[in-house]
Amino acid sequence: MTKYIAYCRKSTDEKDRQVLSIEAQIAELKEFAKREKLHIVEILVESKTAKEPGRLVFQQMIKLLQSGQANAILSWHPDRLARNSVDGGQIIYLVDTGVITDLKFPSFWFENTPQGKFMLNIAFGQSKYYVDNLSENVKRGNRQKLRNGVWPNKAPLGYKNIVENKSIDIDPEEAKVVRKAFEMFADEKYSFIHIARFMAQGGITSALGKPLKIDQIKSMLQKKFYIGTMEFNGEEFKASHPTFISKQLFERVQSNIQKFSRPRETSHDFAFSGLMRCGECGATITAEQHIKHYKRTNRTVKYIYYRCTKKIKACSQPYLEENNLFDQLKSEIGPSALPKSWQREWKTRLAQDKVLADESKEKVLALLHTQTESFDTKLNTLLDGYLDGTVDSDIYKTKKSQLFQEKLKLESQISKTEEEGCSWLEPFSKFVNSAILAQKIARKGSVDSELRFFVQNIGSNFFLKDKQIMVEWEKPFASLRAWAGARATTPKTGGESQSVAGLGFEPRIFASRGRRPTIRRLGNTSSILPH
Repeated sequence: MTKYIAYCRKSTDEKDRQVLSIEAQIAELKEFAKREKLHIVEILVESKTAKEPGRLVFQQMIKLLQSGQANAILSWHPDRLARNSVDGGQIIYLVDTGVITDLKFPSFWFENTPQGKFMLNIAFGQSKYYVDNLSENVKRGNRQKLRNGVWPNKAPLGYKNIVENKSIDIDPEEAKVVRKAFEMFADEKYSFIHIARFMAQGGITSALGKPLKIDQIKSMLQKKFYIGTMEFNGEEFKASHPTFISKQLFERVQSNIQKFSRPRETSHDFAFSGLMRCGECGATITAEQHIKHYKRTNRTVKYIYYRCTKKIKACSQPYLEENNLFDQLKSEIGPSALPKSWQREWKTRLAQDKVLADESKEKVLALLHTQTESFDTKLNTLLDGYLDGTVDSDIYKTKKSQLFQEKLKLESQISKTEEEGCSWLEPFSKFVNSAILAQKIARKGSVDSELRFFVQNIGSNFFLKDKQIMVEWEKPFASLRAWAGARATTPKTGGESQSVAGLGFEPRIFASRGRRPTIRRLGNTSSILPH
């Protein structure tokens, strides 16, 4: 007796609308079996593509046939059984060896004869050709989309696919959350875990409703898609979709990612943890909290201490209480302050320099645009050589990537020049504002997080030795501190006051002789001197 297995398959990636649904296939096969008086012992259903071997239900069917529980297959069409040469060859081999005695298809004729097997082989070959041809058509379409600057796949977080015109646009709600995540990570205050939790609160989660994994957060933060560059199969393409992440913010994030090789979530949020290293052995300075209860007053006090982890070698450095560290950092900021009364003078001079920079900006932009056009010419020449077969595929990809990156740098310079006009004005303006803000930060009422953020912006290489903090200040602030020190140690002459206030310079130092600050530029560096 011939015992049939009814096998039904429908893949979600199949574009052929003529392929019946699973329910329709089952109904058609049952009706066909009833009409032809076929005995079905098992109905197997699978929702997976057949373009590659490894289908679990298909292998289950093969085992049932080899064990003798069935000896024939009933399916809608040969392409339901196989669209690859391995599975198709396995079916034909089982027919040759007698394991399969019959194959029935409502939409295809088959007899277990040389002619029937030949026709079956052709049907499997046609099925494979359909898949291969479909794949080539999809690849060709994807390549054209990429050339046009259109992303061919699912939109990344912060974007949405527009079905009507098959394009990508910004998702306003998601984009706010993604942009904030970039900004949070750029500030070096938050780990990948914190970012994942924040995004979950903003409604961006995994398919199961849980916060995104660390690898997903890291991948998102490294995706050049957000600054208008699409990476696809080892090639980069300029995108046409709108962006909501600036290149400056993206670069800051990439720099910070290198510091998070193994992100860890701490149980305490210590203000200055991870800021310093030990001045004796070079190990990291860590923080720990101690709680002490005073019976006489019945109160509990929390103390935070900073100490060397001693993970490199033995170290004799003592603990330092957080309040002491806080006071030291505030006193270190004092000499980095500028009087607020100078603020108007600084801004006036910066405005004058900006006018001069704007006058020369057009010349700079014209030169940059000319250089960009030359790269477009080189890329087109390279593409022509690749299409003509005179340039090898690997050489084409390598050279294209190199030219593309150089062109992106030029476009970044154009964007920066259009926004700023002159590269030194923006950082110097930030320096002036920071130096004036130093007075406020160094006052008694500042908070730990505000203090840490400020000192990280104006200094680096923080070391703690013998309970004393040592800082390598950024060049402008180092110059300011050195000048402040010199003025503080200069003896008084005449009626001029030479005192330096603990929170910055007293305005009367310069007021007695009408002195005012002067900006003197040395290359790309600005120094501050009285004249």
